[in-house]
Amino acid sequence: MSKKYVLIGTGGRAEFFYGAMVRDFKDTCQLVAFCDVNQTRMDYSNRLLEEKYDHPQISTYLASEFEMMIAQEKPDIVIVTTVDRTHHTYIVRALELGCDVITEKPMTIDAEKTQEIIDAIKRTGQEVRVTFNYRYAPHNTKIRELIRDGVIGDVYSINFEWALDTQHGADYFRRWHRNKANSGGLLVHKSTHHFDLVNFWLNSTPETVYATGGLRFYGKENAEKRGETKFYQRAHGSENAKNDPFAIQLEDNPHLKSLYLDAEKDDGYQRDQSVFGDGIDIEDTLGVMVTYKNKAVLTYSLNAYLPWEGFIVSFNGSKGRIEVQVREQSYINSGGSKEDEGKLKEKSVKVLPMFGEPYEVEVVEGEGGHGGGDPILLQDLFGVPSEDEFNRAASHIDGATSILTGIAGNISLKTGQAVKVEDLVKF
Repeated sequence: MSKKYVLIGTGGRAEFFYGAMVRDFKDTCQLVAFCDVNQTRMDYSNRLLEEKYDHPQISTYLASEFEMMIAQEKPDIVIVTTVDRTHHTYIVRALELGCDVITEKPMTIDAEKTQEIIDAIKRTGQEVRVTFNYRYAPHNTKIRELIRDGVIGDVYSINFEWALDTQHGADYFRRWHRNKANSGGLLVHKSTHHFDLVNFWLNSTPETVYATGGLRFYGKENAEKRGETKFYQRAHGSENAKNDPFAIQLEDNPHLKSLYLDAEKDDGYQRDQSVFGDGIDIEDTLGVMVTYKNKAVLTYSLNAYLPWEGFIVSFNGSKGRIEVQVREQSYINSGGSKEDEGKLKEKSVKVLPMFGEPYEVEVVEGEGGHGGGDPILLQDLFGVPSEDEFNRAASHIDGATSILTGIAGNISLKTGQAVKVEDLVKF
């Protein structure tokens, strides 16, 4: 049975969804309209549909015409890939107008907006799905399986270090993400993936969160302290940006040029701002401690300026330890092939039994982004989902419990106090 879809927000994350839909899921999906604040960007997305995917162009609506689009196109499902701070607006309205929703992570950026979404779901009886592709990566599923099967007994503590490199990590500081009002900062926008993984691995949810950190590397003040003297507001047209390894040249990448540089005339959004400019108010260096309902303790860190990309995580349990190291290929959002996002360079999953020889666990990776996780996620969203013993499809509850760790972390950063997650939102 084919369902009708509309997509709002045709920026960097949109093609992952609409491209898959029109290429691989023609039998189950009918894409009928784009919606955005930016007409030029929608026109480019329509050109991609036609030239790259051999699909006819579809209707376009400006964001102010969102309700008109729902009335005219009568979609079953709305896909939300807008700026994070607007997710709740479109999710809630779509639910009220009788549509189900698939939303890019994070579901939203603060406790009030999370509550609005939860209340709207209760009120309307509609469904919200959050796209956590990391769950589907074979190595992450394997970790869940090892813990579920009691290979190291009860898990008491986790050390989890996430490294963003100077290509991918820096990219958050060039774009709208650099302002917490838009993205909730990296604790919400990026770490939602990681906190969701911990919830998934432990089969538990966060209870208490304490966070510390700040902007230590990016931003003008930090660059000045390091002796930097050549500054610019944005890379395009700047002499100072030409030899800066942190600059992105939009005109050199036809896709980024069409998606952003050519679209600036509509809304003034600049995709290539200097990472050492003024006005950045998100953190690049973060440490978080979380206690879970099952009493496990997480020590987590995120740094956004490192020489490598990936993560190291260790689980300490009553019967031993699991050590995981994953190196990912660096990428810039929309700067290249979708398959490169989260693509593995190397990985190691090792079990160290309390009284036995350590051994490597074999993990078979699949084709596609995030270690082969992306195609399975897309099949779950748009195709006919198969039975999944790991229950990887993420509901709005999963979406909420993952962001609430980061939201609590943001409150803790401000107050210096530990935050009880149950005080933030009523389920």
